[in-house]
Amino acid sequence: MTGGREESERSGAACIVSLLAGVWMLAAGAMYGGWHMGSYGGMGWMWGHGMMGGLAAVPSWWPWLGVAAGVAVVLAAAMACVRPRQSQPWGIVILVASVANLFAGMGGFLASALGILGGALAVARRPE
Repeated sequence: MTGGREESERSGAACIVSLLAGVWMLAAGAMYGGWHMGSYGGMGWMWGHGMMGGLAAVPSWWPWLGVAAGVAVVLAAAMACVRPRQSQPWGIVILVASVANLFAGMGGFLASALGILGGALAVARRPE
């Protein structure tokens, strides 16, 4: 009987961790993208006149890869939560989007790590 409880806890953890990662990717990519194209001469505070002193070597389209990865993770996590029997393919989508965000997006390392963890939990879940 404890096997079923472990499966539901793993499924719940995969949903929560993946949704958190996706929302984080979305927020980080959107904020950076919005600031990058914002009011400081086309660059955000950090890149325009703050910390990086105007050394914006990041193309303006780059943050939107993080937004796309965040959308993919949120949608796949929602589908894995709604349809737990199909959590393995959705977990693979979460893994692929999180790894893509890790290497190409602007969603942050921690968000990608959470997405990879959530995707791995979703893939490890066995359909009933």
